[in-house]
Amino acid sequence: MLIFPAIDLRGGQVVRLSEGDYGRMTVYASDPLEIARRFRAAGAACLHVVDLDGAKDGTQENLPVIAAIVREGGLFVEVGGGGRSEESVGRYMDLGVDRVIVGTMAVENPALMEKLAAKYPGRLAAGVDARDGRVAIHGWRALTDIDACEFARGLPACGVDTVIYTDISRDGMLGGTNLAVYERLSQVPGLKVVASGGISFEREIAALRGMNLYAAILGKALYTGKLSLPRALAIARGEEAPQ
Repeated sequence: MLIFPAIDLRGGQVVRLSEGDYGRMTVYASDPLEIARRFRAAGAACLHVVDLDGAKDGTQENLPVIAAIVREGGLFVEVGGGGRSEESVGRYMDLGVDRVIVGTMAVENPALMEKLAAKYPGRLAAGVDARDGRVAIHGWRALTDIDACEFARGLPACGVDTVIYTDISRDGMLGGTNLAVYERLSQVPGLKVVASGGISFEREIAALRGMNLYAAILGKALYTGKLSLPRALAIARGEEAPQ
């Protein structure tokens, strides 16, 4: 299983939200590129980047920061936030981003998502953000009536084989992740599942690996020191047992 340490950007700074609430934001660093370098030095091969400004209002004001991270090299970089049109997704792709995550588009314009999945084979993922089992869009601020797991189940038929599934109620809370939903999603044929939201304990990483999940995203637990990135990577590879 892969580990994607996360860098969430707002106004060019590295931040974390609690339960997706922009009013409950903690700034952890002013230099995102330095954080990316630290993750790489700790052994990471992948990086998950979210433009929170883009997720909220559809802009891409953090594009220069993301471009600098990509230019640095040495990491597989996936980016989400603000990719709501063919043009905005194309701007990320043109930077050399390895994978672009679409969320609001996946719900509001599935035909465009399918078109882009064909245009950029293997480079598009769907971000399914769930609150109480339903899909949330527009930076987690608008809740739909769509069942999140059923929505994820239909993605391979649209040409999208990777889903980043986030349980919003767990995100940034350091209380543990929703293992039950990932067990359910792990059974979907043709879907690579990335667990996101609240992963805080080594035993959870081992459990997710045991489900044969594709990857897991670690955020606040790394920034607060609750998890060690080198140990998380070793557990995800099956080289270490959780403590």
